Formats: sequence, structure tokens, C-alpha cells
Amino acid sequence: MNGSASAPTRRGAIKAAAGFGILSSATRVGDAAETAAAEGRLKQSVCKWCYRDMALEELCEHAAKMGIVSVELLAKEQWPVLKKYGLRCAVGNGICSIRDGTNRTENHSSIERNARELISAASKAGVPNLILFSGNRRGMSDEEAWENSATVLNRIKAQAEDEGVTILMELLNSKVNHPDYHCDTTPWGVELMKRVESPRVKLLYDIYHMQIMEGDVIRMIRENADYIAHFHTGGNPGRNEIDDTQELNYKAISRAIADLGFEGYFAHEFIPKRDPMTSLREAVELCTV
Repeated sequence: MNGSASAPTRRGAIKAAAGFGILSSATRVGDAAETAAAEGRLKQSVCKWCYRDMALEELCEHAAKMGIVSVELLAKEQWPVLKKYGLRCAVGNGICSIRDGTNRTENHSSIERNARELISAASKAGVPNLILFSGNRRGMSDEEAWENSATVLNRIKAQAEDEGVTILMELLNSKVNHPDYHCDTTPWGVELMKRVESPRVKLLYDIYHMQIMEGDVIRMIRENADYIAHFHTGGNPGRNEIDDTQELNYKAISRAIADLGFEGYFAHEFIPKRDPMTSLREAVELCTV
């Protein structure tokens, strides 16, 4: 399974710094997070947009203490904030919108321009992935959408490969949350990946969205592991907590992903209905396998 680019050897740097007695408080926070996360086989992340009422720095502080190693779906201007807490931004955004994506040629110039700028910035900032979207169908055939999407992705893949940044095409449901979205099933996304054929262009498999569209989550992940570089969680129905109030067995899903030797990030993207940090902490514990 081709995960995100590996992080620099921060652990080695921490060890060296400790030997000279120069560990900062921020480094200790990050080291504690890494130690906690090391108890499990998945690198857990959290999506900032699910906590709109919470400042980014506050979320970072909570996340680091929980063993979460990344806060994601952040704009380029937000990436530097995470360093203070020893965290990464696993996924940056800004290439295109969900509705106006790769399937339409009129979007290609802006997508290519944004992607090239963000790939360079992400490479320098240590952001391993960038997200983009297929766009809505609006009557377009699958064949035309595959051809158009592959065209623009093939233009930017060489830069992504050279600079070590993975471009993620997200799988979203078109049944509940994103009506008319084109890349709405795993087979659709896999066909696009085959046409691009790059180690730096992969799928973001959103477990919540794919449960709605096709179910059979563990088997689909296992059979298409080579094309997946990132995961998102969410309880179904409702996209809320991933506990026993919903139908997905996240302990089994997490274990299945870890058993594949997955090296990318596993990110929580649910909207909490209860105390948000309690729910997030419970989710981290559930998915620590």
C-alpha cells in the first residue's frame, strides 16, 4: 500500500537534542504525542473543519495530548501553526472545490496552477498530501470524466513525484451529502488511478462516504489497497461519533487497515454531537490497534 511520504527522522533529532539537554516544551508535547501514537499501528489525524468553534491552536494542543500526530484539511497559511505542537498537516487543501473539479476541462488551468504552487509549498513544509476532487457530473459520462480527469492529473503528476507530495482524489457519496458528485464509488476512483498510474496520485478512501455508496468496506479496502493512500472516518448514519450508536465496526476496520501494513494517515472526520474532545479521545482509543 503506497502511503504518504515518510516524515523526517524527528525522533532521531529529539534523541540528539535530549542528549544536549535542549528539549523545548513544544518538542516534549510532540514527543509525548508520538509515544502515545506509537502504541498503535495507525498514524491518526483529525480534520479541523469538524471543530469550527475551536481555535486551531486549541485543537492542536488537545490532539497532541491524545497521541494524534496530524491536524489536516488546512490552508497553506495554517500549516506553520502545527509545528509548535510537534504535529504535521497530513493533508493540505486549496487545489479545487468539490463541485468544480478535474472532470471539466474549463477547470484545468486553475487546478494545474493551484496544484503546482501547493505541491512546492507542501514539499517545503513537510505536508505529505494535497486533496482535490472530481467535480459534479452535470450530465457528463463516466468515460469523458475519466479522460478529462486523467489529462490534468497526468500534467501535474511528475512534479508531485519529484517533490514527494501525494495528490489525493477523494471518494465522496452522491446519495446523501454531495448529490451528483462524480468520483462516488471505489471502482470509479480505481479506474481513474489506473489511467494516471502514478505513485503520487492516489485515492482518499472516506469510510463514511463509501459505506453509504457501496458498503463491504473491509473487502473493498483490501482489494484496492494499492490505490489508497489516506482514510477518513465518520459514523453512519449521520456522520457523527464512530461509537456503538452507528453501524460501522471501526475497531475491525482499523485492524484490517493496519494488517495491510498501511503507512499513511488515518484521519477522524466526524461531527461530534457530544463533548467534542471526549468523543475524539474515544475515537482515537477505539482505532488504536
